[in-house]
Order: sequence, then structure tokens, then C-alpha cells
Amino acid sequence: MSDDQDTMDEWAAALAEAEGTDDGANAQVAELDELSDAKHEMSNEEKRKLDTILDIPVTISMEVGRSKINIRNLLQLNQGSVVELDRVAGEPLDVLVNGTLIAHGEVVVVNDKFGIRLTDVISQVERIKKLR
Repeated sequence: MSDDQDTMDEWAAALAEAEGTDDGANAQVAELDELSDAKHEMSNEEKRKLDTILDIPVTISMEVGRSKINIRNLLQLNQGSVVELDRVAGEPLDVLVNGTLIAHGEVVVVNDKFGIRLTDVISQVERIKKLR
């Protein structure tokens, strides 16, 4: 048996165990393309297209949380007022680009300035699903 087949048999056994079956009959072999180490060289047309969008400005913001209050309470806010947010202390911040959630992160301080360390980047698939 080849190494690839041995690996597939191990996966089938693991899947069968996770599903509570003995024979791995439900496991399917996936056909995958081979990965190559060769770097994809961009054509001049591709470079031109990429250069077109690289200088487009976007707005990035970090959101600690949200709250809905009525105008009466809004007008009563002053220095020292506390507004309750919809998040628990220690929860990750939302990182938004042009109002679209792209990641979650945590606040860090670097050279006496606040920053954000990305802890979870939303996949392209998930971002596209939210657009629909």
C-alpha cells in the first residue's frame, strides 16, 4: 500500500470512529490539486489592476461595543457619564473596514499609544455571506 493510501485509511478510520461506525464506509476520498512552490508571476496587466486599487483609501475602525439610548438620555450625558455597552469586559473588539467586519482583536499599548492585535480574521467566504 502506498503512503497516500495509508494516510487515507487512517483518516477513514478516524472519521468512522468520530461518527460511531466501524467500517468507515461513509468516508469519501477528496481529489486535491497538487500545490507547487513556484511563485505565480503577475503579468503587467495584473500588476496594473492591482496598482489601481492599492491607493484607494478605506476607513478602519475598532468597535468596543454598541448601545441604544433615547435622545433624552443622550442629552443628559456629560463628562464622567457611563454608557453601558452590549459587550462583557475582556471580549474582543470588532475591526471594521468601511463598516464591514473583517476581524476581531484585543487592545495593546505600544510606545504609549493604543493599538489592536488581530486575534481572528473573518474568512472571505464569511464576509461575502454577510453581504448577501
